[in-house]
Amino acid sequence: MITAAKRTSQVALHMGIAYALAYAVTGSAVFSGLAVLVEPVINVLLLPLHEGAWAHWRGKAGDARSRYMTLAAEKLSQTGLHAGVAFGVMYVATGSAALGGIAALLEPVCNVLVLPLHDRLWDSLERAVQAKLPLLSRPIAT
Repeated sequence: MITAAKRTSQVALHMGIAYALAYAVTGSAVFSGLAVLVEPVINVLLLPLHEGAWAHWRGKAGDARSRYMTLAAEKLSQTGLHAGVAFGVMYVATGSAALGGIAALLEPVCNVLVLPLHDRLWDSLERAVQAKLPLLSRPIAT
């Protein structure tokens, strides 16, 4: 139950960061809401194609070093894909390559800075709940 709540909270935080950034750049609450919905849809549509192509390349990697290098290249490529989608969405919204570039750089930076704090908070909440569970599982004295 806590894991599901944590994941839902992560998605909400990620979308909140994207919304705040889009709003700061465009000044439009409506567009920012649309961008927060459109960007993940584009990523969801492109990611299986990306993963399929990289699965093909991973299959060709022979030794451990090649597999490691292929995995590293895949992660860099995946980061580029996400940044490219963020850039594209913001560029279409504003017509500015500079603002698109800012969005493509700032969103991941904000997520990298904020999500570890989020995860620490949820981890401490989970530890607190687990510490209280033994008390909850005891029979009630009458």
